[in-house]
Amino acid sequence: MTDQLLETFEGGVATLTFNRPAARNALTGEMQAALSEALPRLAADPKVRAVVVTGAGGAFCAGGDVKGFAAAAGSSGGGGGFNQEQRAQGLRASMEVCRWLHDMPKPTLAVIPGPAAGAGLSIALACDLRIATEDAKLTTAFSKVGLAGDYGGSYFLTQLVGAAKARELFFTADVITGAQALALGIVNKAVPAAELEAVAGDYARYLAGLPTVAIGYMKRNLNAAQHSTLSEVLDLEAPHMVRTMMTEDHKAASIAFVEKAKPVFHGR
Repeated sequence: MTDQLLETFEGGVATLTFNRPAARNALTGEMQAALSEALPRLAADPKVRAVVVTGAGGAFCAGGDVKGFAAAAGSSGGGGGFNQEQRAQGLRASMEVCRWLHDMPKPTLAVIPGPAAGAGLSIALACDLRIATEDAKLTTAFSKVGLAGDYGGSYFLTQLVGAAKARELFFTADVITGAQALALGIVNKAVPAAELEAVAGDYARYLAGLPTVAIGYMKRNLNAAQHSTLSEVLDLEAPHMVRTMMTEDHKAASIAFVEKAKPVFHGR
């Protein structure tokens, strides 16, 4: 790992923290590489039952390094097609982190203590769930610097708020608060800043205590439902349901239900 992306693990919860507070945790190549390494590893680790992404110093992530963009724009470097193609391929590889957050077979949670902009907002949107402070500032930001957008923001925002509102938020790059984001359905919870750490910690532990195998299949069903027909989703649900019927978690929970006891899931 790098000191630009901190990783901790406790109680089944792996937490990744963007750690460039002086730059509002703007993304760097080093940070992106660390995130690209960490997410597949955490997805495959059976000890990890939930993944949290957050930011240090009162910010989530300000997106790309605009100062770096300005330096690149002022340079005399070549802009030929081959160079553009290489850059596009490199960016696409970096953007896989959003697919991992969206697709990994365990819940992912973005904890947003402050500004989330551009690619930073897109990374938060890629998570299954989001908690923000009521006064956190969220913006797509891209149109303000003449960019089209990346890291899946156009996909995730359209899924969350619908086509018309997503276009508005991308075109205008309006800044909305965490409370406004809650009203729009962009975040799942918006809390006072003083309560964020406790609420997010409780929620992450709750997610880690869910039946992990079932959650993984549930995510596959829900992700498919965004672009599949009813028949295609039914075709997925049937084998996934049968598979989860065979898990230790289901068998133990069924017994606990009959005994009117609280089930304890072990993720297997």
